[in-house]
Amino acid sequence: MYKKAKQEISYTLVLEIQMVMSVFATAFCTIGMIINNDFKVIGREAREFGLGESKYYTLVIITAMIWQCFFVGAIGVIFCGSSLLSGIIIAVLIPVIQILAVIFYRESFKAEKGVSLALSLWGFISYFYGQIKQNKKKKKQTPKTEMPSPPNP
Repeated sequence: MYKKAKQEISYTLVLEIQMVMSVFATAFCTIGMIINNDFKVIGREAREFGLGESKYYTLVIITAMIWQCFFVGAIGVIFCGSSLLSGIIIAVLIPVIQILAVIFYRESFKAEKGVSLALSLWGFISYFYGQIKQNKKKKKQTPKTEMPSPPNP
C-alpha cells in the first residue's frame, strides 16, 4: 500500500495512511451502528454498568485513548521495522490479552485459547529465528571492504 503512494516512506506518510484507514473504518462502523440502532443501547449499558454510569463513559474514553496509542505504536513499528513485524506483535498480543483476562477476570481457559496462544507464539519465534538466520547469512556474504596495504619498495 505504501508503494502506491509514490512518495518516500516517512513517518508522516504512514500516519496519514493510517488516519485515512481509521476514518473509513469509523464511518463504516458508524453506519452499521445506525442501521442496527446500537447507539440507543449505549445509554442502557451505562446505566447497567456495575461501577456506575460516569465510570462507564470514563472507561470508554480511556479505552479509545489507549487504542490510539496502540495504533501510533504500531505505526512506529511499521516505520522503523516492517509491517510484518507489526503484524506479528499484534498477533502475539491477542492471546496475551486472553491470558490477562483469565488471570484478572477469572475467565475460563478453553482449548481455543491455548491453540491461539501456541500458534501466535510459534509465529513470533519463527519470525525472529528467520531474522537471525538471515542476518548470519548476510554477514557471511558481505565482502571485506578493506583495501590491501601497498607493497613497500
